[in-house]
Amino acid sequence: MIEIKDVRKKFNDHLVLDSLSLNIQTGSTCVIIGRSGCGKSVLLKHIVGLLNPDSGRVLVDGKQVSALSERELNFLRSKVSMVFQAGALFDSMTVAENVGFSLIEHTHIGQKELLERVEESLCLVGLCGVGNLMPSELSGGMKKRVALARAICIKPEVILYDEPTTGVDPITADSINNLILSLHDKLKVTSVVVTHDMKSAYQVADRIAMMYNGKIIFEGTASEIQESKDAVVHQFINGLSKGPITETIDNFRY
Repeated sequence: MIEIKDVRKKFNDHLVLDSLSLNIQTGSTCVIIGRSGCGKSVLLKHIVGLLNPDSGRVLVDGKQVSALSERELNFLRSKVSMVFQAGALFDSMTVAENVGFSLIEHTHIGQKELLERVEESLCLVGLCGVGNLMPSELSGGMKKRVALARAICIKPEVILYDEPTTGVDPITADSINNLILSLHDKLKVTSVVVTHDMKSAYQVADRIAMMYNGKIIFEGTASEIQESKDAVVHQFINGLSKGPITETIDNFRY
């Protein structure tokens, strides 16, 4: 479903993606891990066409994203949903308006079908009947769920999750992980989850890829990464302060 081939991306003189390659199989859940600011979110933005590589190629369903026309890119985005880290809900809109936003903006769906799709999506994430609430009336965990409902409302083939468990308590994080698994099973989507939460990674991943210094330095299953002898991988997945990964002061955060 997703092929990333030798992708390089620089911001000014800072190399964020360094000839990075990764293949994500149709219907699988790939978790991309790495330190905060290592470029995981940048990689997601390349998949959905919000950023284009300086060199290399990103293909989704066999089509090179950076070569698509605006119309073709809009069609691609109708098949790919992104769940942003902070939810990115519109404060001035109700929950229902947020969930149905893409359908309202990009389709000619009738009002009755729209309302049914919105309520169906909210129910899938455990929020039946909250469509009239405003985002300010929701807890942090509920906002994450509404963002998920908005992502699935267009019935995508791919869902991209950017740090889905950041900023919530462990119980809410566990419920979100279970929700990701449930949606994957029910909707048969390809999922890409960016996180530095190893508990979440182990819980939802079919395969885990680790980013370090702009490259993928490991790719395999949860059991394989736990058995890895690579010192960088070992330090990161075990949350150790001592090892080859050292604390640096970096003006760039991606």
